[in-house]
Amino acid sequence: MAFSLLWLSEVLNKAGCKTALVPGWEERGTREIGKIVGVICHHTAGSKTGNMPTLHTLIHGRSDLPGPLSQLGLGRDGTYYIIAAGRCNHAGEGNWKGFVNGNSNFIGIEAENTGRADDLPWPDVQLEAYRRGVAAILQHIGGSEQMCAGHKEFRLPKGTKNDPSFDMDAFRNAVGDILNGVAPAFSLIPAREPSNGRVTLRRGMTNELVKLVQSKLRLQEDGIFGAGTEAALRTFQRRHLLVPDGIVGPKTWLILDKELDSV
Repeated sequence: MAFSLLWLSEVLNKAGCKTALVPGWEERGTREIGKIVGVICHHTAGSKTGNMPTLHTLIHGRSDLPGPLSQLGLGRDGTYYIIAAGRCNHAGEGNWKGFVNGNSNFIGIEAENTGRADDLPWPDVQLEAYRRGVAAILQHIGGSEQMCAGHKEFRLPKGTKNDPSFDMDAFRNAVGDILNGVAPAFSLIPAREPSNGRVTLRRGMTNELVKLVQSKLRLQEDGIFGAGTEAALRTFQRRHLLVPDGIVGPKTWLILDKELDSV
């Protein structure tokens, strides 16, 4: 049975964020979630290397806490891994603006970062994706930036948690600027491939380059980047150990070129 947060992918994509759908996310959760009032921000305290090395733990949990541990995982390259559409075990006992049930009323985002001084500064693309993803969720639920809390702010007793490692007041101010339409422009997805200028392809586009990609994926070559092309592309990316974001950017173009040259 699918849970209710099926809107997460569409909302994040409309905000210009990259998303990677973790297989089975629609039906993953400890149970159905309650009314969403905000977002709780975390860092993973995982490995310093890799884009999203904590993903398996976020899906399946730890020995002391069953998964899923968050609805979203945010990789170092700014990709949102959509893990679960139901309730997750990310918050524990706490309070933010009078709301005490973090797991039932807040969406949890676990961003990949060790939380130590050796993992600073955060990558610009990851931090900007964090802000814009949170803003997109809050806009969708009709909440202000004040309904974004750090785990370190929500969790009781105070001092129990230290995540995320950045200043939450500054983060909320930046989210507020996005919500109010006054934030500086920032592209989370390169518009073109640096080497030869081919445009980045994503769902909704129609051109001859889409036909080229469809030919490699053995799809009908209609030049329309629809749901079927996106699904096939994500499968291709997983097979080649790429981030399965469904977007044909520089890294995916590189693999496609090698395979096309070998045909």
